[in-house]
Amino acid sequence: MRRLAARGAAGDVGEVAAPAADSTDCAQGRSRRPPRLIDLCAVWDPGVFLPAAGWKRASGTARRRLNEAETVSGLSSVREAQVERLEAARPCRPGSRERGPVLRMARQQPPPWVHTAILLCLLSLTGAIEIPMDPSIQNELSQPPTITKQSVKDHIVDPRDNILIECEAKGNPAPSFHWTRNSRFFNIAKDPRVSMRRRSGTLVIDFRSGGRPEEYEGEYQCFARNKFGTALSNRIRLQVSKSPLWPKENLDPVVVQEGAPLTLQCNPPPGLPSPVIFWMSSSMEPITQDKRVSQGHNGDLYFSNVMLQDMQTDYSCNARFHFTHTIQQKNAFTLKVLTNNPYNDSSLRNHPDMYSARGVAERTPSFMYPQGTASSQMVLRGMDLLLECIASGVPTPDIAWYKKGGDLPSDKAKFENFNKALRITNVSEEDSGEYFCLASNKMGSIRHTISVRVKAAPYWLDEPKNLILAPGEDGRLVCRANGNPKPTVQWMVNGEPLQSAPPNPNREVAGDTIIFRDTQISSRAVYQCNTSNEHGYLLANAFVSVLDVPPRMLSPRNQLIRVILYNRTRLDCPFFGSPIPTLRWFKNGQGSNLDGGNYHVYENGSLEIKMIRKEDQGIYTCVATNILGKAENQVRLEVKDPTRIYRMPEDQVAKRGTTVQLECRVKHDPSLKLTVSWLKDDEPLYIGNRMKKEDDSLTIFGVAERDQGSYTCVASTELDQDLAKAYLTVLADQATPTNRLAALPKGRPDRPRDLELTDLAERSVRLTWIPGDDNNSPITDYVVQFEEDQFQPGVWHDHSKFPGSVNSAILQLSPYVNYQFRVIAINEVGSSHPSLPSERYRTSGAPPESNPADVRGEGTRKNNMEITWTPMNATSAFGPNLRYIVKWRRRETRETWNNVTVWGSRYVVGQTPVYVPYEIRVQAENDFGKGPEPDTVIGYSGEDYPRAAPTDVKIRVLNSTAISLQWNRVYPDTVQGQLREYRAYYWRESSLLKNLWVSQKRQQASFPGDRPRGVVSRLFPYSNYKLEMVVVNGRGDGPRSETKEFTTPEGVPSAPRRFRVRQPNLETINLEWDHPEHPNGILIGYTLKYVAFNGTKLGKQIVENFSPNQTKFTVQRADPVSRYRFTLSARTQVGSGEAVTEESPAPPNEATPTAAPPTSPPTTVGATGAPAATTEATTVPTIPSVAPTTVATTTVATTTTTAATTTERPPTTTSGTKMPESAPDRQSIWNVTVLPNSKWANITWKHNFGPGTDFVVEYTDSNHTKKSVPVKAQAQPVQLTDLYPGMTYTLRIYSRDNEGISSTVITFMTSTAYTNNQADIATQGWFIGLMCAIALLVLILLIVCFIKRSRGGKYPVREKKDVPLGPEDPKEEDGSFDYSDEDNKPLQGSQTSLDGTIKQQESDDSLVDYGEGGEGQFNEDGSFIGQYTVKKDKEETEGNESSEATSPVNAIYSLA
Repeated sequence: MRRLAARGAAGDVGEVAAPAADSTDCAQGRSRRPPRLIDLCAVWDPGVFLPAAGWKRASGTARRRLNEAETVSGLSSVREAQVERLEAARPCRPGSRERGPVLRMARQQPPPWVHTAILLCLLSLTGAIEIPMDPSIQNELSQPPTITKQSVKDHIVDPRDNILIECEAKGNPAPSFHWTRNSRFFNIAKDPRVSMRRRSGTLVIDFRSGGRPEEYEGEYQCFARNKFGTALSNRIRLQVSKSPLWPKENLDPVVVQEGAPLTLQCNPPPGLPSPVIFWMSSSMEPITQDKRVSQGHNGDLYFSNVMLQDMQTDYSCNARFHFTHTIQQKNAFTLKVLTNNPYNDSSLRNHPDMYSARGVAERTPSFMYPQGTASSQMVLRGMDLLLECIASGVPTPDIAWYKKGGDLPSDKAKFENFNKALRITNVSEEDSGEYFCLASNKMGSIRHTISVRVKAAPYWLDEPKNLILAPGEDGRLVCRANGNPKPTVQWMVNGEPLQSAPPNPNREVAGDTIIFRDTQISSRAVYQCNTSNEHGYLLANAFVSVLDVPPRMLSPRNQLIRVILYNRTRLDCPFFGSPIPTLRWFKNGQGSNLDGGNYHVYENGSLEIKMIRKEDQGIYTCVATNILGKAENQVRLEVKDPTRIYRMPEDQVAKRGTTVQLECRVKHDPSLKLTVSWLKDDEPLYIGNRMKKEDDSLTIFGVAERDQGSYTCVASTELDQDLAKAYLTVLADQATPTNRLAALPKGRPDRPRDLELTDLAERSVRLTWIPGDDNNSPITDYVVQFEEDQFQPGVWHDHSKFPGSVNSAILQLSPYVNYQFRVIAINEVGSSHPSLPSERYRTSGAPPESNPADVRGEGTRKNNMEITWTPMNATSAFGPNLRYIVKWRRRETRETWNNVTVWGSRYVVGQTPVYVPYEIRVQAENDFGKGPEPDTVIGYSGEDYPRAAPTDVKIRVLNSTAISLQWNRVYPDTVQGQLREYRAYYWRESSLLKNLWVSQKRQQASFPGDRPRGVVSRLFPYSNYKLEMVVVNGRGDGPRSETKEFTTPEGVPSAPRRFRVRQPNLETINLEWDHPEHPNGILIGYTLKYVAFNGTKLGKQIVENFSPNQTKFTVQRADPVSRYRFTLSARTQVGSGEAVTEESPAPPNEATPTAAPPTSPPTTVGATGAPAATTEATTVPTIPSVAPTTVATTTVATTTTTAATTTERPPTTTSGTKMPESAPDRQSIWNVTVLPNSKWANITWKHNFGPGTDFVVEYTDSNHTKKSVPVKAQAQPVQLTDLYPGMTYTLRIYSRDNEGISSTVITFMTSTAYTNNQADIATQGWFIGLMCAIALLVLILLIVCFIKRSRGGKYPVREKKDVPLGPEDPKEEDGSFDYSDEDNKPLQGSQTSLDGTIKQQESDDSLVDYGEGGEGQFNEDGSFIGQYTVKKDKEETEGNESSEATSPVNAIYSLA
């Protein structure tokens, strides 16, 4: 009966128990009809009870089920006493007015059994069966179709894309689909462009092969069918988007008198959907709008009064069409303003007497829109109401809004367009009435009244839900909707009107309700409810499914549950069946049903054990039973001992360098795995080589100052954990004591003893103790702790603290706590062991005097709200069975409070709308009563992702590193949560400098609050960027806006890198630098400013400008005594960038290198380098300071007297960076050397740690991305392999055991993968010299050729053919040949080509035979073939005509 009562309480008893009914509807709503309920269902007229059915007319199954019910409810005596009367009673059937013989009883008071019968009839109104989400059950059960996805009712498509009309459905068996178009069957097979997706009803209309989308406009409806019924989609109206062109028109200039009103009409072409209107000039500059000039909702541009300054631009109306993403521009209006004062003084624009100063007459306001003094407007419920008033006048009128008979809805009203428009969001019937706008200036005022009528398309009050019944059960489908005007309701079954469907005796239609009685398997179908009025319609599908399923268990069998002693636990037993089974629990297979006392059975079948004891261990069996059978499952419960630290670590005071041991001994269940870990200052403790962790202690060797802090021992198993904390204080070395008492050893005090409780009162007690020995250190404080045995037995809490001079105190107590006390003494050395506990003292109970704190209501999902609070502790409970009454309701509604009693500290409210405010109250209650009335806290249900993105994002470049953003804010109802911020995501797409690698890492800029503009800064100049906008709520980002692109202009460059000043001698100073890391534009050169100084005297500043490719410069010193200060900066077209300053090194007699003391980091290091007298100023990190220090490294000719200061000179090339070597006497890291490449770098260093020490190499790039690499000491060199080319990095190395021991920070830069800014080759000395040498050689050749042609040349040849060079040839080694007129040696098988190589000839026979040779010619390889002859006279006569003399190669041979 407990389970039945719980189910019946949720039924709708109002309709069933109506008195004086002519007929009985006992089963309105879903009715589980076991005979014990059906056969006792009756109508109670005043004084008359009509039983529902005769006993003998009941079926055998019904009699058996009634007998079962009698056993449970104890109604057997009722049946025996009334069996004869039941035989004569009529059945309980709707519409039957014939009662038959009845037994009339006393009208004044019905007998007790009548109350029981009516109660059982009311209990029959229960909810429908819910199908579990278990896939195995979902796949087994037969289900009629259900529409799961469909296109919107008004479906507008882009004509450039294929058309997609969605229709998805589920069911078992899987449904088939067909469509209607304009209420006629749509034959998809006959149209080759139309196809249907596989296993889906979604239509795809493909236009790739041609066709016009407009031909497919119309009204579509999808039908999903299987053998159990047919489900319908909405009627989907398909329309093709249209963006017509603006009509051609010639607009004459608009002539208007200054101060007069003006309306520029837009009249955009009608589009689908309607375009977005905005006004700009013909040069695409936005029109500045204010309260004088603004755009109306209809798109027109209104001037309350025209001023002369309005003539400075033209005005063009622009229409942006959503689907085509096109903007159409109307021809621009040109204004011609007639004025009495043609002088346009811009300083008068914001002057209070601007109009009188310009001679414009002032006048009272009048309305430009709407016309007249009154108008009306109709709006649909749930939409936004926009009221607009635009007035003219001089001065410009102010607009104010009012509502007659009430105030404007502050939570929904918003003023727009400089108060000219009033927007009320999510309109309801309460927003109807008369609104008026008041336009006023100093000349007067005028008002316009707008009558607002709120109509409503149909909206659901009760949407029909799927109904799943067991055979023989009753149920109902309810379809209630409201609207204005009142909507009509039409029922359909399987897509056909209900009137034309076959008659069903088990179904009755009563207006908006269909009642089902004694349903059978054949009653399965899909019903449609269509409710409509002139403003729209609603269509809902709800199926009726009849299931006959024996009980089934849904959880794994024979689960093992382990729980800690004294904890609360819940044993789950999910089940399913139809009819809904009853569930009972048994322990160890015997005994009665478990419920009550320490057990509590929930309606879903879960068994809760409030406090686990040892005797609760065992096997629990849950049994689910219905008329078709039963099913059972077992859960084995094991009770484990809690994990407890019985010897906790104690506070200690230790001297530096000593050894400390912290104890932590744990008792736990031996069947559970124990893990002991330590925390330091609430962070995981790294166990280094100075620490040793054992099972029951932590030992620290060589205690240092950094070891001071709190240490927490955490003992945990897979089920629970316990922790204990102690504080370690580290003392510095102290001076030798000066007196005898100070020399005595000090220690922690002994524990207090002999605790005694006296003056026992209801809320207080006096505690007295005897102090222990202070061990030569006076006791400063006493800490009193207490322990209670109900909520946290064995856990001690601090109660109060008292001075060390007292040993008795009155303690204030809380009700219903079984106290036990102990005392801890504290001196400067530490704390004592706790005293032995006192005797227990229990205070009497009382209702709670407070409620839980920190009550919150926040959604963890989009359809719930989690109510949480801080649970009250033992001293706040004030009584047994502390629980919390949680109440909630929608804010600003008249609905009643929902409430539930919770034992924990959270409760989740389900099925909530998205981000709705709730009023929440949490009240404490115990067995003695309730706490005080709680405060009301406002909470919110869960947020969903925003549905809209910022639109009309406009970008204006402010400078080379910043842009201004402006966007249209999203509507509040699309945020679906608390609007946290607008966020811009932007990234650097590329640089305008060619071949410059850039990082495309996405960055973001946040603009908190509801704001329409913001500024994004810290951009790179001279770059291409892309940007997207989103709106952010507590759930996350919404959809992204359209991607915008912009380009930043040139900026000033960063400082030149690695500016170096070298002084090779006393006469010159050499300067070198590298290009800036960020050029930020096209470099046009460098500017060098330098000045000589000697002490405080400064010389004249000299300025030098260099080309962008020059990176070196030499300065001739005017005098050898003065030093020079150099300032270098790079330039772009924008200007000079950041400058870097260096000074020339000091003369040798000014250098004062000194050695740094071993105990402190050196700041100046003198380094002896190579014998060459070279001085250099560079930036070198010091040891072990974190920040780099500028060090002057000077080579002196004389020997330095302090040998310790002579160190190895660090590398000065760009290939590596090296720290000065200086080995200190304490543990340190020094001499860090970095040898970088383009994508990697090798790191080495020196240290004086022991072998096996762990180090960490930490490096950070110029984007502030930090990375760490753990390494071993012997693993040098360490190679960093994930570097970027041309990136600047900072690096340090520290000990993993002690981060305080670190090297200095060193900076290095990787080389670029390719070099774009190489020095101009034309300015290089070697190139100039080479060119001069070539020019000189060419000149000599030309002179020789000229001389040869003048006197004729004789070129002897060798007489032999193809004679190879012998090894004795003196010219063989260098490849030259001896040509001599005296020797006249023959040519030996080779000749020299023009490119200087020696080629082997195939045969001399190919030459002209030694007689009349032909003209000279060139071979294929470009080598010259001369004339060969043995006739000397012939050679002499034709030598001048030979072309050999003109060959530069032969000219060279002649010189040889």
